Amino acid sequence: AWYVPCLASHETLQELCRKENLTCKSIGITNRSLKSYEVEYLCDYKVEEGKAYYLVKWKGWPESSNTWEPRKHLNCPLLIQNFLRDKNEYLSRRRGGKAMKLRNHVKTLKPAIADYVVKKAKQRIALQRWKEELNRKKNHKAMILVENTVDLEGPPLDFYYINEYKPAPGINVLNGITTGCECADCPAEKCCPKEAGFILAYNKRKKLKIQPGLPIYECNSYCRCGPDCPNRIVQKGTPYSLCIFRTNNGRGWGVKTLQKIKTNSFVMEYVGEVITSEEAERRGQFYDNQGNTYLFDLDYDSDEFTVDAARYGNVSHFVNHSCDPNLQVFNVFIDNLDLRLPRIALFSTRTIKAGEELTFDYHMKGSVDLTSDSAEGLSPSKKSIRTVCKCGAMCCRGYLN
Repeated sequence: AWYVPCLASHETLQELCRKENLTCKSIGITNRSLKSYEVEYLCDYKVEEGKAYYLVKWKGWPESSNTWEPRKHLNCPLLIQNFLRDKNEYLSRRRGGKAMKLRNHVKTLKPAIADYVVKKAKQRIALQRWKEELNRKKNHKAMILVENTVDLEGPPLDFYYINEYKPAPGINVLNGITTGCECADCPAEKCCPKEAGFILAYNKRKKLKIQPGLPIYECNSYCRCGPDCPNRIVQKGTPYSLCIFRTNNGRGWGVKTLQKIKTNSFVMEYVGEVITSEEAERRGQFYDNQGNTYLFDLDYDSDEFTVDAARYGNVSHFVNHSCDPNLQVFNVFIDNLDLRLPRIALFSTRTIKAGEELTFDYHMKGSVDLTSDSAEGLSPSKKSIRTVCKCGAMCCRGYLN
């Protein structure tokens, strides 16, 4: 389904709710807020007759209801702290990174400073709402955080979080598997990987022990073993708390781990819309005009299908490329044994420290196609366009294509 974002701002919707005496929790209008005033953020600052005043945006009220309030009336130390930090951040950037504060005798803020402070406050609220939405929709226990200390970019407007493949009409990502292993304690001689002709992918510590290129066969919903089976890893979702953050070198959003990740550990699954290769070809040419795409070819056994994570995906949508990555792609089969439709899992290639960015090589086998260079019918001029790589690795190839 295609969703159309509401074109009305929160302020417009809040004003309509108040006029009609309606409540709407999602935009901050409750029975309590209809009759009360709570500071949402601070917009401006001035000094009159020796007293400091702040222009207040009231939660659940439109901006037309903003009022100037003396400092002593405000019981919101965190919001005041945010206001001062945003103001000083703006001045620091104007001075080329040198810290600078307003002098005590300044009685009003310049409009540009006030405008920046308001934009940062709105961005903070929008990112907080996005974080809450992501954590409502995820199906794993680990937390997802969102952070932007670089610019004024807010949440992506046309991205919808999903936990598993979203198949296009006519594509079945579950092939109706009706049998599973009879193991009382996996792994056993007749466990799922051995039935498929491969070895168990994990060791006793639930870490990957196979080489890249080999498939992973996990126990499925019909297997006799329980949820603590050592052959159920990818299907449980990411076990690590991750942070979607804004990069400071022009690579847009990225993902970093908030916990230490040991070598050969499952980190996350790459999900999105499953489409035919023909549809991927059509979308790829459109995405090329935008300068990016999230097409991931499912080419383990054939090249019939592609995963498109541009509009529908999970945290992996925001993972950046590196020529020296710390994640590796593996094909996984659980409740679907169709070799044309593997699930895509990302495992750590080395120990990853808390706070370190997660990356994978977009040109790995069966990996993301950011260039569509292999597309038939593109003009020579289109094929010659080079995308500069900004991964910063010592072994950087210089270009993404």
